[in-house]
Order: sequence, then C-alpha cells, then structure tokens
Amino acid sequence: MASGFGSSDEEVISGINITPLVDVILVLLIIFMITAPTIYQSAFQIKLPQAQSADSTPHTPLHFTVNQAGELMWNQEHIAWESLSNRLKSLNKNLTEESALISADEKTPHGVVVRLIDQLKSAGLARFALDVQNRQ
Repeated sequence: MASGFGSSDEEVISGINITPLVDVILVLLIIFMITAPTIYQSAFQIKLPQAQSADSTPHTPLHFTVNQAGELMWNQEHIAWESLSNRLKSLNKNLTEESALISADEKTPHGVVVRLIDQLKSAGLARFALDVQNRQ
C-alpha cells in the first residue's frame, strides 16, 4: 500500500538544525576579523620619499601619517585635524620626552607637514623624525 500523508513510517521534521549555519557564520566572522586590518591599512596608501641615508626608525607611539590629499592618521587611526590638539592633551604624558614619527606622501604639500609639526610643537613635542624610504 502506498504511504499517504501522515503515515507512521515518516518522521516529522519539527525544527531546522542551525548548528552548521552557526559554524559557517563563525568561520566567516573570523576570516573578516583577520583580514579587516589589512584592508583598512591599505586604504590609506602613501609613497614615502627616497633618501640615501635612510635609517630604520624606532617604534614610537606617536606615529603620524599624512597622505597627498592632506588626510591625517595617528597610529593607523583616522583623526580630524581639529581634534588633534585635544587628543594630544589627553595623553597625560610629558610630551617633551617623546618624539613623533611623521610619514608623509612625497606629493603631500609642504604646508600640510608644517601644519602638523606646528600642532605637535604647540602640544609640547620638540623632537620629530621624517620617515623616508631607503633608496637602493
């Protein structure tokens, strides 16, 4: 006899097993968390000027990057020019002992770099290093 609707031989599915779906979503989340910083860093591209006397510069917590459009980053985080002085004051450090590393694109206008140095000097910094690429 053909089995009809509601036959006792058939198992009724009362719910959907979402465990495989959750596993896939967690794997995708981990992949995005790993690749997001790489994508974010490459979104702000600069081409450093070249110099014969380029040295490796020590790591500093005050690393500023300026692209050719004049946008500012502080330690890989976008920051508005207007909020720079307030952020420097909130460090609660003696900035006269610190040094700042400035990485500016070779096509960045000179005035933009001077503006950054001026704001850093106003906050109390006295030592600066300009980042360059070693010419080979």
